[in-house]
Amino acid sequence: MPLFAVTAWEKIQTMPPAIWLKIGIAIGAFVLTIFLFRRVMKMNKIIASIVVFVVGTVVFFSWVYNRNEPKFMTPIVERIAPFFPSAGAYTAKQGTQPKP
Repeated sequence: MPLFAVTAWEKIQTMPPAIWLKIGIAIGAFVLTIFLFRRVMKMNKIIASIVVFVVGTVVFFSWVYNRNEPKFMTPIVERIAPFFPSAGAYTAKQGTQPKP
């Protein structure tokens, strides 16, 4: 049986290039995250807090508008979503006839 065992190197060679691209992007994103984290830690804490707040707010409202939030955030977004516009509501309103 050991003669027919596939080695790790053979498995790696048969992987499609798309997988290698995704692995490369993930490694690059990790390195970029570490680099940015170190830069932020050297910044003034108030400015860093404001930047984190603005980025978090933009991401959160994007989730509310497009309804593509992570599953663990769905209960919170469902409570907040009726108070803000959403992509589905805009499309539905565009499909209706105007009132005379």
